[in-house]
Order: sequence, then C-alpha cells, then structure tokens
Amino acid sequence: MMWLNFIGPLMAALALITSAMVKGYDNIPPRPNILPSPYDTGRAMPLSLPRDKGRYCYVDQGLEENRDDAPRIWQSLQECNDGGTIVFDKSYLIGSPLDLTFLKHVDLVITGDIAFDDSDVYYWQNNSFKYTFQNQSVFWKLGGEDVNIYGDLTLEESKSVIDGKGEAYWEAVRNDTALLRPILFALDGMKGATMSNLRMRNPPNWFNIIANSSDIIISNMDLRAESLKGTKIANSDGWDTYKSNRVAIQDSFINNTDDCVSFKPNSTNVVVQNLQCVGSHGISIGSIGQYPNETDIVENLYIYNISMANASDFARIKVWPGIETDFETHLAGGGGTGYVRNVTYDLLHNINNDRAITITQCYGQSNETLCNEYPANLTIEDVTMKNIYGTTSAKLDPEAGTLVCSAPDRCSDIRVENITVTVPSGKSPVYECRNMDDSLLQLTCIEESGEDRDTSQG
Repeated sequence: MMWLNFIGPLMAALALITSAMVKGYDNIPPRPNILPSPYDTGRAMPLSLPRDKGRYCYVDQGLEENRDDAPRIWQSLQECNDGGTIVFDKSYLIGSPLDLTFLKHVDLVITGDIAFDDSDVYYWQNNSFKYTFQNQSVFWKLGGEDVNIYGDLTLEESKSVIDGKGEAYWEAVRNDTALLRPILFALDGMKGATMSNLRMRNPPNWFNIIANSSDIIISNMDLRAESLKGTKIANSDGWDTYKSNRVAIQDSFINNTDDCVSFKPNSTNVVVQNLQCVGSHGISIGSIGQYPNETDIVENLYIYNISMANASDFARIKVWPGIETDFETHLAGGGGTGYVRNVTYDLLHNINNDRAITITQCYGQSNETLCNEYPANLTIEDVTMKNIYGTTSAKLDPEAGTLVCSAPDRCSDIRVENITVTVPSGKSPVYECRNMDDSLLQLTCIEESGEDRDTSQG
C-alpha cells in the first residue's frame, strides 16, 4: 500500500510535468527582477517567493465567435493560485466582470493578448465594478498578496497586449456624456506586486488605477491610446493612484490624451521616474479636495527624469475650490479638506507643452470670482520643482505656466529652482503668480493672465 500511495502522486506529478513540457513552459519568459531605481519609496519592497515549477496553468481559449473567456480565466487562477504560474498564451475575449482579488503568491504571464468585448458598451456600464470616487468603474480588479504580472516586449506588437477596445466608447460618449466607461486595469487591495513588460491599448477611460494597495512596482510598460477613426479620445489617464502607499512607476512610455500619471486622494510615498509621456495633461497631483467633509492627503512624492511632449501641462497640482458646485455630467466638486506636502519634481524635459508648471486651487470651476470668494480648504506646502528645461508651445507665448493659490495662507514653501524653459517667440518667459512667496521662485512672475482655463476631468 505504501508503494501504491507513492506511485499515485508520482504519476500525477509526472503527468503535470509532461503536460507543462508539451505546452512549452521552458519558453515562458522568466520573471523580471524589478527594483525601484534610482529612487525608492522609502522602504524595501517585500520579497516575492519562488513559484512551484510543477504548477503551470495555461488558460484555455474559447472557440465560439461570441465567447466569454472570463470563466476560463477565473478557473485557471483558482487552480494555480498560491504558488503557481498562470500563462495567457492565446487570444482571449472577456465579456463579463472578473473579481480576482483573491490572488496569493502567484505569477500571471501574458504572452498572448487579452481584450474586452465592446459589442455593448452599456453592458459594462451596468455590470462593471464601481468606485464612488468620480463615478469610476473597472472591467476587472486584481488584488491579494505577492503577485507578479508580466509579458515580453520583445515579442511582436500583437503579443503581451491588454486591449480595452476604447473606440466604441469614445464614439458613444460623444452623444451620451452620461455614459460610464470602465478603466482598463485595476490593482485593488494588492499588497506586494509587480507589473511589467506589457502593452496596453485604447482604454475606454483611464488605463490603470492602483487603489487601496501598497508596495507596488510598475515598470517597462508601453501604453497607447490611438483612434483609428479620428474619434476624440476621452480621458485615458496612464496611471492613477488612489488610497495607496509605496508605489513606484518607472521606465515606461505613454501616448494618451489625459494625465500621464495622476496622484488621487490619499496617495503617499510614490516615486515616478524615467517616463516618456506624449500628448497628456501632465504629471498631476489631483484633482483633490473634490468632496465636502472628506480629507485628501497627498504626501511624499518624488517625480524624476520625465520627458513630456505635446501636452497641456507638465508639473501640475490641481485642487478644487472651497465650495461645492455642479460642473458637468456626473461631476461636481469643491469643499474638501486636506493637504499636499513634501513633493519634488526633478529633471523635467519640457517639449512643446502649453505650460511647464501649473498650480491651481480653482480646478473644475470656470467662475474665478467664486474661487476667490471661497478659497480652497486644502493646503499645498513643501513643494520643490527644479531642473526644468526645454520649450513650451506657442499657445500662451510668452507665458510658460501658472502658480496660483486661492489665498495667501493656502500655500507655503513652494520653490522653483533652475528652470531654463524657453518660449517659441524668443521673449523672456513669464508665469502668472498669485498668493505665492515670489522670493522662492526663480522665474519671472506676472499677476494676471489671459490663459484658457483647463477644466477637464482627470
């Protein structure tokens, strides 16, 4: 009996190993060894445990035209969770929401492609996972502990792809501004994770949200929102952090139409470094202070070595005013409390952006008189923007930025150092400055501006 008890597990193990060999697990790219560099988040990231080399789950692909691969994905993750590796090596279509917040000690390897069914945009409006913050929602959410998600960017362009098929949503929202569009990817409730070497394409809304999470590294990602029909792309933030601590986002490329990275409420100890951003709204703190009776904290950020081209803004802080008012469909704001503290923007290459620096406490509100009457309840302090170079666009020439606080006691210790940004006309660049300590600003301030206020959500 002891011999038989030994043979049974042995044969099962051999079958599993044989199956893995037939599937070709030797061709799976090795897990990247990713560390925050050159700056970290203030504490070492947790160690990711080795995976069991005998546990490989290959996700099956449905063959029917109107298939939904979500149940197959869920089943594979259940089978190989807690020590295994799940391989996405085919083309998958997800047609129903996936709650994958149970992950533990597992790797997800995407060498194929994953897309979301765009045949009915209103299905996802009604069935996606919802966030109260800015009425956001997501197709799927991944959470848990010790998770590595990665692909292989050396493969052809159609591989290692997560595709939101956003064009259908961008077209629909032109006629229905109330349409709720899902975020492409969500890490929610994740503790200790890496995501790397993946292509992301055409999100209906933002590309990524990192929510309620800690100890996250994002690296070597390629994000592109590109319309094939000339449709105006709605939102498409690259990464948004929300209620998260110790996050590093680095060594990546993004071409989009909204914030390259945005630090939403209660983002702390975040490093963003070595990014190339095109067509965005900047590396943005906020928007924050949107909800009355809520306290938003954004603290301990380091933004380093960023190239930003053809954007509306670059280094940006956006705070709502001190009173709540309606703004647009699904969006009202103002009256929240809190603070922005200990933030550094360092080594910023500005290429044809409208503004190199933007600080506003009148975000989402075109009525400047109202903002002056009700200054923001949220303070900004201990901010340094340094080593900024390049040129702005001609849109606001000779103005190169705005630094405007809503009252003298709302901003303190805001410094701008070693800024050599030029404007196309060759004139001396100027900046609108109000309620600032001008002695800390190594730039030329003016008091008033004819700027076009950017009030878009993001």
